[in-house]
Amino acid sequence: MALIGQNSAMPTASTSVLHVEQGVNLRTLNSFGLPATAHTLVRIDSDAALRRVIDHPALGRAPKFILGGGSNIIFTRDPEAVVLKVEVRGLRLVQAQPDAWIVEAGAGENWHDTVAWTLAQGWPGLENLALIPGSVGAAPVQNIGAYGVELKDRFHSLDIVDLVTGRSVTLDASMCHFGYRDSVFKRELTGKGVISRVRLRLPRPWQPVLGYLELERKMHETGNAAPDAQTIFGWVCAIRRGKLPDPALVGNAGSFFKNPVVSVEQCRDIIGRDPEVAHYPLPDGSVKLAAGWLIDACGWKGKSIGRAGVYEKQALVLVNRGGASGAEVLTLARAIQESVYGRFGIRLEPEPVLA
Repeated sequence: MALIGQNSAMPTASTSVLHVEQGVNLRTLNSFGLPATAHTLVRIDSDAALRRVIDHPALGRAPKFILGGGSNIIFTRDPEAVVLKVEVRGLRLVQAQPDAWIVEAGAGENWHDTVAWTLAQGWPGLENLALIPGSVGAAPVQNIGAYGVELKDRFHSLDIVDLVTGRSVTLDASMCHFGYRDSVFKRELTGKGVISRVRLRLPRPWQPVLGYLELERKMHETGNAAPDAQTIFGWVCAIRRGKLPDPALVGNAGSFFKNPVVSVEQCRDIIGRDPEVAHYPLPDGSVKLAAGWLIDACGWKGKSIGRAGVYEKQALVLVNRGGASGAEVLTLARAIQESVYGRFGIRLEPEPVLA
């Protein structure tokens, strides 16, 4: 798939200085805290800096590895490619339309901080996506989602720089081909461009999304049946902190496996053997199963292989118990996959990129 879009003008010459580093330890640049060393790392703080890389006599021809916030990557070895660390900053209101606020964020901005910033400005809509680790640029790649809202529900457009031509291209939602934890950037456009800016569409008037069970419990517990956006933000943060480890304290990549989607017949067969299986009917007639429940049912919660383990409070999260290697994480993940497949006939698919 070629990179085509609204901004097709040829890039102009740049005078920006490249920030190139050699032999960079990536342990602190991935949320799992896994050991890996980049032989060459370039910090990208603008489109111009990226074009300098493309035009560079040595760097331009080398394979590239794009690194954002490092929250969705499992390093199993030292990357051979040149690592492009995306650090484009900036937050601004692009336009206040009658039916929406259009907000732009640099790809290097922290996602949770961006959510908090929009709320502080009086532009609600992202509160259900609070405390998701990672950067803004990674959000559309993964089509992040939580508590009834996905990135695609609040997406307007993004800018991406073609790694071959250096052209800056704008893609709208239809061109991103969003799916469940999926997008065109994980398929046809993998490694072909670097997302530099993302624009979000926050609908007005604001409508809360409260259909998720844990949010319904919060309404019942607090007696607040009409929470505002800031209240929902606080609830989501409390829920996530209660069951998910802080990457700053315990290395992890959040949910490690996607929730599998099966047919009604498959679900009925599993319910016949395990009536308590957590499942959620989808609009298209298929059924989403809770991967964490499947893993827990196979007895993995709290278990470890080497220094990689399954989090005690949430079986969907794999953790670094201290000094784990990418190989240990991979071994644990494969053992879980085989266990779940053996019992339920379902092959779990990892969410993070295995590099």
